[in-house]
Amino acid sequence: MTPSRPQPSTANRPRVGIPWRTSHEEANQITNKLQYYFAAVTAAEGEPVPISLQLSPNELAAQIKDLEAFVLPGAPTDVNPSLYHAQRHERTHDADANREKADFAVLEHAFSSGKPVLAICYGCQSLNVCLGGTLYQDIASELHTSIEHSKEGLPPDAPDPIHPARITPGGEIAQLAAISGLRNHAGGFDLQINTSHHQSVRDLGHGLRVAALAPDGVIEAVEHEPHKRWVVGVQWHPERMKSDALAAALFRALVQATRAAAAHR
Repeated sequence: MTPSRPQPSTANRPRVGIPWRTSHEEANQITNKLQYYFAAVTAAEGEPVPISLQLSPNELAAQIKDLEAFVLPGAPTDVNPSLYHAQRHERTHDADANREKADFAVLEHAFSSGKPVLAICYGCQSLNVCLGGTLYQDIASELHTSIEHSKEGLPPDAPDPIHPARITPGGEIAQLAAISGLRNHAGGFDLQINTSHHQSVRDLGHGLRVAALAPDGVIEAVEHEPHKRWVVGVQWHPERMKSDALAAALFRALVQATRAAAAHR
């Protein structure tokens, strides 16, 4: 594994597990996207730890147990529609069974042990499906929205599209938005987010609430039982939003919640 390790001392830094994005990237040691997550966790004073997608169930359970929090990263694959009892859409990407197994094992352990989770893009979708929710398999063809959510069709090095979203009041992300200096309008906090996803949450998983919406109604963030468990899912990519106050606050909040959860165990 070659992602950068945290700088100077890692003393008192919570160990944050991050699954490889795909089996293909792990097999070929492709780390350019994974590095963003490692850097964001390190900047928030956590210690990022890679989670292999090739471990046996026992090996995976042993590693997960030794970690204190988790970030579920984005991925170019899609969650298998059979996991939420749907027929495969023609535009749905191939699934990665090893990534699905790793995510579900992480989430089951996190919920049973009270460990915090930040789920990003594919990770947000995985969280929703793990809790019994469903997905729109292709936003463009199913919702016919004028907002460009996906980077499909753009050059690989093209910047992420940007669109507005509104954070709904009363939850963890709303609190972070307030301390990040976002303006509070009637009905929530408005912000601009980057976007690179062609799927999104449809029916909410058990215990989840909507935490942010795009103007076209696409769910952009979810939270699990606010103030009971720190489990947050966002469709945007805060790890790639340098100099964005809310993006940095999400990773800091994950680390702070990890320390608070450890103190109560």
